[in-house]
Amino acid sequence: MNSISANLNIMIKASEKASKVLIRDFGEIEKLQVSKKGPSDFVTNSDFKAEKIIIEELKKARPNYSFISEEYGVENNKDENNTWIIDPIDGTVNFLHGIPHFAISIALKSNNEIVSGLIFDPIKNEMFFAEKENGAFFNNHRIRVSKKNELSRCLFVTGGKMKIEPELSYRKSGCAALDMAYVAAGRYDGYFQQSLNIWDIAAGIILVKEAGGILNEIDISRNNNINIIASSADINSKLLQKLDNF
Repeated sequence: MNSISANLNIMIKASEKASKVLIRDFGEIEKLQVSKKGPSDFVTNSDFKAEKIIIEELKKARPNYSFISEEYGVENNKDENNTWIIDPIDGTVNFLHGIPHFAISIALKSNNEIVSGLIFDPIKNEMFFAEKENGAFFNNHRIRVSKKNELSRCLFVTGGKMKIEPELSYRKSGCAALDMAYVAAGRYDGYFQQSLNIWDIAAGIILVKEAGGILNEIDISRNNNINIIASSADINSKLLQKLDNF
């Protein structure tokens, strides 16, 4: 494995620190599931706590960088060419229901290009990360997108509402960040979804690219209403045909 950059190292440390809060809170959720009120306020609080830790850690290391974050919003600082893009819990609904499928997502955008990304699933202790021109990794092992070239053998993943049901074998997992990480790792063969926010997918964009995958054109200067289709090169054109009205 090539050595990782100082910035990626900072991202890893921030995500690991925030994950301790999420693991602890997730353990509490089971008790709250059975109460009448349910755990929703508690989960919002977990989101804020994790985000606060991530932002504090990143600011300590890079005080001038700007931020885009789900809860915190946009903060333009001295260095507007470098922006952290953060989602402290992607898959909040899963988290809320005690389903262990959610992730911390952190990306770095430099001069309007995602240059590094990290997606960390704290419950399964699975960390996916990638840097521009340095490959994509899962727990320090190099990963590549799947090599299947027949749609009938593929499994895709999506989320949100769909106007038209595609003729594909697919799942809905409730966590866009992990969906993209799984495509990068070859677990899923492709991912498609509409109306996403930049913090859901920023880290996933570079993971898929660096794992040899193909994505549609994405305007990363937009913060929301982003549509995405990601897969291996082998099946991309076949997938696009099936998603003709997407």
